[in-house]
Amino acid sequence: MNYGFVRVAASIPELRVADCAYNVMKIIELSQKADSENVEVLCFPELSITAYTCADLFSQAHLYQEAHRAVSQLTEASNYLSTAIIIGVPLAVNNQLFNCAVVIFQGKILGAIPKINLPNHNEFYEKRWFAPGSQAKSGKVKFCNQEVAFGTDLLFSNGEFTFGIEICEDVWVPIPPSSQLALHGADILFNLSASNELIGKHKYLRKMVEQQSARCSAGYVYCSSGAGESTSDLVFAGNGLIYENGALLAASTRFSFEPQLIISDVDVQRLRGDRMCNTNYANERSDREYRTILFDAVQRETTTLKRKFDKFPFVPPVDSRQENCEEIFSIQVGGLAKRWQHTNADTLVVGISGGLDSTLALLVCVKTADKLGYDRKRVVGITMPGFGTSDRTYTNAVNLMNGLGVEMMEISIVDACKQHFIDIEHDADVHDVTYENTQARERTKILMNIANKRNGLVIGTGDLSELALGWATYNGDHMSMYGVNSGVPKTLVRYLVGWAASTLDAEAEKILLDVLDTPVSPELLPVDKNGDIAQKTEDIVGPYELHDFFLYHFVRFGFTTEKILYLAHQAFEDNYSMEVIEKWFRIFLRRFFSQQFKRSCMPDGPKVGSINLSPRGDWRMPSDAVGFEF
Repeated sequence: MNYGFVRVAASIPELRVADCAYNVMKIIELSQKADSENVEVLCFPELSITAYTCADLFSQAHLYQEAHRAVSQLTEASNYLSTAIIIGVPLAVNNQLFNCAVVIFQGKILGAIPKINLPNHNEFYEKRWFAPGSQAKSGKVKFCNQEVAFGTDLLFSNGEFTFGIEICEDVWVPIPPSSQLALHGADILFNLSASNELIGKHKYLRKMVEQQSARCSAGYVYCSSGAGESTSDLVFAGNGLIYENGALLAASTRFSFEPQLIISDVDVQRLRGDRMCNTNYANERSDREYRTILFDAVQRETTTLKRKFDKFPFVPPVDSRQENCEEIFSIQVGGLAKRWQHTNADTLVVGISGGLDSTLALLVCVKTADKLGYDRKRVVGITMPGFGTSDRTYTNAVNLMNGLGVEMMEISIVDACKQHFIDIEHDADVHDVTYENTQARERTKILMNIANKRNGLVIGTGDLSELALGWATYNGDHMSMYGVNSGVPKTLVRYLVGWAASTLDAEAEKILLDVLDTPVSPELLPVDKNGDIAQKTEDIVGPYELHDFFLYHFVRFGFTTEKILYLAHQAFEDNYSMEVIEKWFRIFLRRFFSQQFKRSCMPDGPKVGSINLSPRGDWRMPSDAVGFEF
């Protein structure tokens, strides 16, 4: 196993109806190819040894004998492979013929699983030839000169992962067998299928397999017959699908006349982590006993994964980005609207710096006022220029407030901070943490006092990434009366502001686009000689795209530090060296653990995604926990 990844494949071979010798030759060829690709479990379609469309030929002794001769040939060939192979073949037991999935590994037939649910409606007539698996007595049978486990109660494990098998129609019933297989320990589910094509059926099939993989928190490999099956009445497209907990990892090319090998890597550690976090997962586990067939784990060298990892796991995919951005805004607005109404506040008070976070917070405030039918002037935006405020951010802040029609105030913090330096005997030329935090706390004091004066709520602007890193001044910008951005990571903030820009008029869009192009900065140090921002956050704490990646995999899945580094290298190898990734990951871990005390007393705010760091909800951690190292 490779950091918890198991390489699986669905294979759609060339075949000829009732030509077992030809079919097994093609199966062996694809098995050898899969083995060279380090595939650990390979699945072929239903009745792949004979072809699915043999019809009444299934009752012919010649076909049955040829099928078993082909299985023996494949079993012999598997001696030289390190891949577990799943094929479909008819098997007679106690004078009944069963449609079976057979698992072969290194010269041994590990088990045979009969199909439970036989379709016998519309174009299907399986009960004409086969007995349902519910009539099969679990035990052992003689098959190809081996004693083989037989029944619908089989699981297969090499000690590192476990898999289970169902066949075609089994997944179409209200409670698929795979549900119980997963509840009894199957990490990955395989489905050998021979589902024909109809208008709209493929879309329905994908949704069903997607949902089953998500419901079971499992990997799901679906492999269906393709070209070569009889087209007397039906057409088979060759569907190969690999899902992981509802996410499609790989898919075949439908209606191809070429053999296909669809490969991907399923993250078993991630699946097990999801199951452990869901304390209701095993509630419906049956009392049925399942037999686990063991086979040897094969040690393989670490390889490049056959799947891509998103650099921006918090950012919605392009095809659903607009819909998701609208939904996120609706969650933020819904949370703030309830708080505004509940407190009977006259105003919302928000500090506007001209940066990304305060821009998003202001947009949420404005949209909330619109939703409640309030005058936008009940939103009070305050710009508070200080020692590090650049002309660019100041201008954007003023123009944005004017453009959105909120009440605008400007209060400089320079004189107040200078007086405070005198009061605490601090040299204003020493630009240390005291110098910086004095400004942050002065701004928060102004916001809080204006809110008192105007019967208002101070709206926090800090985002999820800043909370993770503790990149906030304690009791400064760390504090508010409601933090609308507390569930939104920095990489997502950019997309939300960009989406909002496209919904506004041209002038407002121009301002927002310039905000997006402005370096992230707290602007607590004086500007450079050209009047530009001198203090850039990502130069100090590291790239937010890396930190958000670390945060997602650390909190969402609880991965080991070694695995997170491995995934980060896979995702960012074209952008950062491993040395750079390790440097920023160490900083992430150090800050994440050392800054928990800030999160332990953070204000209320709406959760918008799968990760939140609220001490009242998703993340509860002692402030003095010892940090992880690698």
